[in-house]
Amino acid sequence: MISLQEENDLIDQVLAGNDGLYARLVDHYKSYAFTIALKILNQRAEAEEAAQDAFIKAFQHLKSFNRQARFSTWLYRIVFNTAVSYKRKTRVMSSIDHHDREGEADQSLEKGDKQVFVSQAMERLNDADRLAIQLFYIKEFSMDEVAEMMGQNMNTLKVRIHRARQRLADELKKILKEEALTL
Repeated sequence: MISLQEENDLIDQVLAGNDGLYARLVDHYKSYAFTIALKILNQRAEAEEAAQDAFIKAFQHLKSFNRQARFSTWLYRIVFNTAVSYKRKTRVMSSIDHHDREGEADQSLEKGDKQVFVSQAMERLNDADRLAIQLFYIKEFSMDEVAEMMGQNMNTLKVRIHRARQRLADELKKILKEEALTL
């Protein structure tokens, strides 16, 4: 674990021209960046590429990092935005895939796994809502940490999470109703 002081020292040295030290920051945060990208993209290869692109963007814009937040928070925003951009680019392909995913709903009943239904419902949420729920409930970050990561104030985040939970429940009801009709 890199302390805040070590992190700031590394950033100072990279900004002073010692570009090789940036690899230490990459090594420290690569799994973090990959996890965020994977949650948005749901494809390992794309997530790896998005995370790598995010590190390149962070390096290119390191001078603009103002240190009011930790490097990880700033990097999170870059990874999030990069992954969302990748997702927008692949939406055309996902609409072609839509028929393939419809068949997955039939298979999920056979699996008898509640997680399949929750995953399907999560996929129907927008990226920001899905990520807020994942960070708060699954990754168990505090509300303050999630608000900082997502660049939102606390009250906005609370409303987002509340509404996202309601939409998730509605989507689960729709999915389960669709499954009941196919029996």
